[in-house]
Amino acid sequence: LQRLNIKSPKPFTNVQGLPCIEKIVTSVEDSPEPISTNIIGTIPDWINGNLLRNGPGKFEIGNHRFNHWFDGMALLHQFKISNGQVTYKSRFLSSDSYQSNREQNRIVVAEFGTITMPDPCKNFFQRFLSRFELPKPTDNANVSIVNYKGDFYVSTESNIMHKVDPETLETTQKVDWSKFIAVNGATAHPHTEPDGTAYNMGNSYSSKGAYYNIIRVPPTKEAEDETLEGTTVLCTIPAEDKTKPSYYHSFAMSENYLVFIEQPIKMDLLKIATGKLTRKSISDCLSWNPKLNTILHLIHKQTGKESSITYLAKAMSTFHQINAYEDQGFLIIDLCASDDGQAIANYNIQNLRKSGEALDEVYNTLCRVFPRRFVLPLRIDPSTPYNQNLIDLPDCTATAIRIGKNKVFCTHEDLHGEDLHKYGGLEFPQINYGRYNMHPYRYFYGCGFRHLVGDTLLKMDLQRKQMKVWDHPGLYPSEPIFVPRPNATEEDDGVILSVVITPNKDKSTFLLVLDAKTFEELGRAVVPVNIPYGFHGTFSSTA
Repeated sequence: LQRLNIKSPKPFTNVQGLPCIEKIVTSVEDSPEPISTNIIGTIPDWINGNLLRNGPGKFEIGNHRFNHWFDGMALLHQFKISNGQVTYKSRFLSSDSYQSNREQNRIVVAEFGTITMPDPCKNFFQRFLSRFELPKPTDNANVSIVNYKGDFYVSTESNIMHKVDPETLETTQKVDWSKFIAVNGATAHPHTEPDGTAYNMGNSYSSKGAYYNIIRVPPTKEAEDETLEGTTVLCTIPAEDKTKPSYYHSFAMSENYLVFIEQPIKMDLLKIATGKLTRKSISDCLSWNPKLNTILHLIHKQTGKESSITYLAKAMSTFHQINAYEDQGFLIIDLCASDDGQAIANYNIQNLRKSGEALDEVYNTLCRVFPRRFVLPLRIDPSTPYNQNLIDLPDCTATAIRIGKNKVFCTHEDLHGEDLHKYGGLEFPQINYGRYNMHPYRYFYGCGFRHLVGDTLLKMDLQRKQMKVWDHPGLYPSEPIFVPRPNATEEDDGVILSVVITPNKDKSTFLLVLDAKTFEELGRAVVPVNIPYGFHGTFSSTA
């Protein structure tokens, strides 16, 4: 079993008899015209808007196959909810990568885990020379749908986004971050202030090595046709290892701070630069070093200055943060993390399509992801004691110990009870973002992972460390999106929307609507076409 730089992994679990899920990572055709759905139960008539989703939908071009789940061609989905009825449509993102691949009926543009084969129309010498060219960055934006200045964009982690029309799902404009600021890409997980100001992160490279940049995008447009005009770099952080910056998928934001987590998943820039020559994909150029600490960087949003305190934690891997807020001189950051950073390599399509013992083996070599809390003391002065826990918040078991003049070592508190273990941990976390991001909160939602993809929906209660579960064998729910009821006063007064996928021929895909308070099903909108398992989405209200 291939893992990053390790030949014989020790299993983390001993699960047996996992069902094959090949069908939910199988290519589909898009459905650009609205399709009526069959409503079972009731869809509350106060929900009016579009659930927009993104994810891979095409895994083969001609006789060529993509290697990694993250490589599939972006397929955009819209569930239009109005007056208790739902229609569904989908459309492949009209990216340059998609168009080039389609025109030549082969994979022309390299993706995260897939290298391109030389053009068969070129002669030997031309093919040889093409190995010395830097790979063209992909614009196959298949990770999420985000909002800048009131417009919707589909995004991956390269420097290219596409503006899309949320009604038609048509691609209206290609936008390149590097035309506005000196970055080589940006995450697919920006954070947004209540006024619409957005923050993101992206890398830049110079002769001095790699840098991480905090990006700020203005809240509104000054002209109708503008995109990222006015975007600035708020802060630049040199990578701890200049030639091997950390891979990161997202970051956290509190009222006054941005938190960047520099984790020991490293990208080897030399390997990436010579990838065409050595036939290595970006996925092959990532490595996990458990001997390194994780570094948490705090950047003040108003000044753009990084905190003089270095916060360290043991090696961990994190893709998604849950929330962050400040409380009594501490910054609390909640995130989904695991103790091993090698899972990303195992999400190749070949593994996802396995069955029997081979599938069990893949699952058992993945470290489970759990919700954790770190608490960072915001100030240290000469009188701050060494080698003792600085956290005095009630009922908090996280620790922060001063180990140097401006160095604090942090250990986490688990945000779950033992019962989460039987659901395989939690990923794709979501909260009531509009009201509670950057503020103390009680509830978050996510997918349980007793399989390679989410197979349950979970509601976590931080106050009681209890959970509610939606669990139906053979059904695989995607990221839960919280939609608040109009004029709601309670944090969990609303619904959870999740697209539920099934590999079973006798069952259908559907949009599930749960009462967020009770976690009971209110209704479902059954879709008569196949949908692959996707990544991220957003709800856009039209009421």
